[in-house]
Amino acid sequence: MKCPRCGSEKINKNGHRRGKQNLICKDCNRQFLEHYYPRGYSEDVKKNCLTMYVNGNGFRGIERITGVSHNTQIQWVKQAAKELPSIPENYEIPEVAEIDELHTYVNEKKKKKWLCPVVNHFKPGIITWVLGDRSAETFKPLWDIIKCWQCFFYVTDGWPVYPMFIEDIDHIVSKTYMTRVEGENCRLRHYLARLKSQTLCYSKSSEMLRLSIKLLLHYLRYDFVPVPS
Repeated sequence: MKCPRCGSEKINKNGHRRGKQNLICKDCNRQFLEHYYPRGYSEDVKKNCLTMYVNGNGFRGIERITGVSHNTQIQWVKQAAKELPSIPENYEIPEVAEIDELHTYVNEKKKKKWLCPVVNHFKPGIITWVLGDRSAETFKPLWDIIKCWQCFFYVTDGWPVYPMFIEDIDHIVSKTYMTRVEGENCRLRHYLARLKSQTLCYSKSSEMLRLSIKLLLHYLRYDFVPVPS
């Protein structure tokens, strides 16, 4: 064995560092380990943690099970979701669209944040969505997308913002015909811990909430999570 600095073969053992044999060069006093191992977690570990996350587990719970720091998991979620599209590719334009709102919290349980998903009345899966408050300002960017679909009907629960954008002739106000979007809301709450009604998990930032939703929707649509490098 040679010193990585000077190439000398005059090497002595010099105790242990984190359970690994430590060595020292007698010529230049460079200390180094006998064996070095690749840093970081394997792709399988990352995939396992991310899959657990989009199946209802919180970061702290995953940390207790896997030993992977919750801060490391947060970075993986950000990296995996950052490049994902908010709207799925090659989606079918619906003839009837359902629009609803789902509330959650950011920073503390008193600060509500609203997720507004849009689904095809006849097919499963969320097509597009927006995150914010329940104002017209929040809904407008979403409406700019879905108005281009020129659906026969838009079904809502009658929240006062909707009539500001949807014409009466195209607007159906009925909870009875909103079973599809209500079911999607239940799936979101089931699969993402921070969206559950009764939970200790809630988002510390709107951006983290947004990225978590993007990652979950990708998983529900394609049945896998992208693994960051």
